[in-house]
Amino acid sequence: MDFLLLVYAFLIFYPLFVLWRGIDRKRDRECYILDYECYKPTDDRKLDTEFSGKVIMRSKQLGLNEYKFLLKAIVSSGIGEQTYGPRIMFKGQEENPTLQDSVSEMEEFFHDSIEKLLARSGIYPREIDVLVVNVSMLSSVPSLAARIINHYKLREDVKVFNLSGMGCSASLISVDIVQNVFKSCKNVYALVVTSESLSPNWYSGNDRSMILANCLFRSGGCAILLTNKRALKHRAMFKLKCLVRTHHGARDESYDCCLQREDEQGRLGFHLGKSLPKAATRALVDNLREITPKILPVRELLRFMVVSFVRKYWSHRSTKGVVSPKPVINFKTGVDHFCIHTGGKAVIDGIGVNLDLTEYDLEPARMTLHRFGNTSASSLWYVLGYLEAKKRLKRGDRVLMMSFGAGFKCNSCLWEVVRDLDADNVWKDCIDSYPPKSLANPFMEKFGWINNEDPSTFVMR
Repeated sequence: MDFLLLVYAFLIFYPLFVLWRGIDRKRDRECYILDYECYKPTDDRKLDTEFSGKVIMRSKQLGLNEYKFLLKAIVSSGIGEQTYGPRIMFKGQEENPTLQDSVSEMEEFFHDSIEKLLARSGIYPREIDVLVVNVSMLSSVPSLAARIINHYKLREDVKVFNLSGMGCSASLISVDIVQNVFKSCKNVYALVVTSESLSPNWYSGNDRSMILANCLFRSGGCAILLTNKRALKHRAMFKLKCLVRTHHGARDESYDCCLQREDEQGRLGFHLGKSLPKAATRALVDNLREITPKILPVRELLRFMVVSFVRKYWSHRSTKGVVSPKPVINFKTGVDHFCIHTGGKAVIDGIGVNLDLTEYDLEPARMTLHRFGNTSASSLWYVLGYLEAKKRLKRGDRVLMMSFGAGFKCNSCLWEVVRDLDADNVWKDCIDSYPPKSLANPFMEKFGWINNEDPSTFVMR
């Protein structure tokens, strides 16, 4: 009888133990953001209208037609006068960069943002278990990650990932790497460092598809501290719910639309092709198709399926050829805030149309583009900082991040806000002035005379 009781007890409690252990292990695999620090360069690196015009006009390869093209691009870009550039531009040496210029640009960001992040969080450098650095267009030896390790004297067993060539979507790729490390390691701290090096990537030619990048990209960066320590979950700011990566590199049209190459004169630059909007839309649709079931409630998915079925049914039955409006998924049933990559005004507008978002939803991305420009992979965190500075992030809110990158890639993830957030950040000195009454920049007012010039008589003023 005692033996049978032991057998029965085993059959009852062992499955419960296995279930509990599985749940317990899952809790150790959660990915939390403890803190993040967006980089704000010094004011002597601001690119106002007058200085930006001087930089463009001192290029010997550009003529009147190129000036008109760039004026049209910058006027409609949504970028303001408070953005930042690399120091090499202020030295007048953007066409002749050195390796030291590129490394110094990155180290200035590293030493500022990482030190502020670690000091505020109370974490010592030697406590860092995982380091992920993504800077797409600078690959030095030793690596940028190795420079951080040397400067902060990280441990010998730190897990290191140094990413390059990932483009503007690299931040979420770095988060995905950290998430996967967390699945196999308990009680870990991870540091993600994301930026872009502009010093070695100024295009000095006159190919329109390549000079556009000179107008759009600005200096910036972000350091993010993540952990899977359950004891720190109440200190955390965000909890990762899901992350989806979409890569269309197998499609030639998508692969070729956004790449680094040389022009016909052998000048290196970054090419943005005419097929970029189409490639971005295709990648976005595929990415949304995968992440939507993971982030929206079942009732919204069922509603969309029913409406789609009814529309399809009645379109076949209709004899007058009348087609009802295409049904739209309401993403706001499962998402409270949207962090959209600030790739440009057209990118923000396009996502707004595809997701049926309001101007209130798009405001953080538009204001970030105006204040900081397109800071590549780090732009998402400036958008997140805007939401925090405006005190919109409350406990339980869900934040959707969406980014695009060369390859062509579209990556997205959903964060849950763990606690009410209202701390000071990179926006603290200017948040009260946003949104401004107008996002128009003064480039047309300053340089609009170019549009009235005759190519045959044009002389630079």
